Amino acid sequence: MIPLRRTIFTPAAKGAELQTAREALNRQVLLTERLRIKAVIATVAILMALVTVVQLLAPSIFAGISRGGFELGSTYVIFLPFLALELLALYLITRRAAENKDVPVFRRYLSALIETSVPTAALYLHMNWMGANTALAFAAPLTYFIFIILSTLRLDFWLSTFTGFVAASEMFAMAMLYRPAGFADEPMPESIFQLVRAIMLLVGGVLAGGVGMQLRRQFEASIAATAARDHVTNLFGQHVSPQVVERLLATGAAPTTEMRQVAVMFVDIRNFTAATHVHTPRQVVERLDEAFAILVDVLDRHSGIVNKFLGDGFLALFGAPIEDPNAAQCAVEAALEMLTEMEKNNSDSAWPLRIGIGIHMGAVIAGNVGSPRRKEYTVMGDTVNFAARLEALNKEFGSQLLISTAVRDAAGEAGRDATCLGDVQVRGYEQPQAVWQLR
Repeated sequence: MIPLRRTIFTPAAKGAELQTAREALNRQVLLTERLRIKAVIATVAILMALVTVVQLLAPSIFAGISRGGFELGSTYVIFLPFLALELLALYLITRRAAENKDVPVFRRYLSALIETSVPTAALYLHMNWMGANTALAFAAPLTYFIFIILSTLRLDFWLSTFTGFVAASEMFAMAMLYRPAGFADEPMPESIFQLVRAIMLLVGGVLAGGVGMQLRRQFEASIAATAARDHVTNLFGQHVSPQVVERLLATGAAPTTEMRQVAVMFVDIRNFTAATHVHTPRQVVERLDEAFAILVDVLDRHSGIVNKFLGDGFLALFGAPIEDPNAAQCAVEAALEMLTEMEKNNSDSAWPLRIGIGIHMGAVIAGNVGSPRRKEYTVMGDTVNFAARLEALNKEFGSQLLISTAVRDAAGEAGRDATCLGDVQVRGYEQPQAVWQLR
């Protein structure tokens, strides 16, 4: 038997999964960018509303702070165009997200520059209203930190660092341009004092970038894990238990075609098609879902996977894609438990169901089959065909669980109660085949 390789994806499949992960990450980045812009718009709008209300109800407050220089119109001149630009940016981001397209890097940096320059414009107004010393000690320099904190949602280290750099450079330039007398007394020179404050803004940007980068890594890890799990469930069957998924992710699965020893199980619900004529479509689906939920839950407990649902039945595998020396035993134990669980379910149901199961074990060709756009893990060969024929023989013998000699010999104690039905003529086989009944 070809051993399992410690990798899950072929190069082509891995490339497709990475592309899917990148697209998912880009969507997440756009969502966080939308959130950041909404937060900026809300913050600025609330501040404008508060300033307007205070000015209208108690104009003496701002008059005292600004030494009579405060002008509400000047505030609107700065913030209304800024809000218009942010609303435009929000519209463009929303459209890019709908088109599943990323935002150009240049536009991101331009947006960061414009946003971070708003506190500089506010600082300029404050300096004209209340003087350089008071303005530098007032609220405007602190608003730089709002944009630095919100830059974390960009999930980009260099964008946040750039935001901190712009804030530090513009505040330091404003302070040096106006050269506020006596703002910092000796022994610390004024330029050093302002430089230290600017450095703190830059450090804030670097730290925000670090936090954003960590968030981005967590998003990447989460998306990659989800993509890997989706790949496993899509590739190896229509239902793979969480336990099997964990083992597949931990140990890997063979990306190439190979021969494996597998226990193949076919399950079919008897006379289900005929019964659908006397039930509504909704009743049919609900009853089928109820039965499958019971049967698949049993498979989960015995390390089996549903490789294909086949209308009112399914094909299950034991020993693939993960090698299992106890595949036959697990398959028989699962089949016996399925019959027991269905009997319990039938006692409480107005629509009792009878299932037939056939199990055979042998070599199969296992691998990924399909088109370049869509592949799935499947098994082929005489073992699969014979398991299907065994299940069909349940109708002939009025039985519910038939197994082959190979399964009986490999199942150990689980198959010791099997009764030999003799050599039976099986459709598609020239020579009669030994068949064993367990239920």
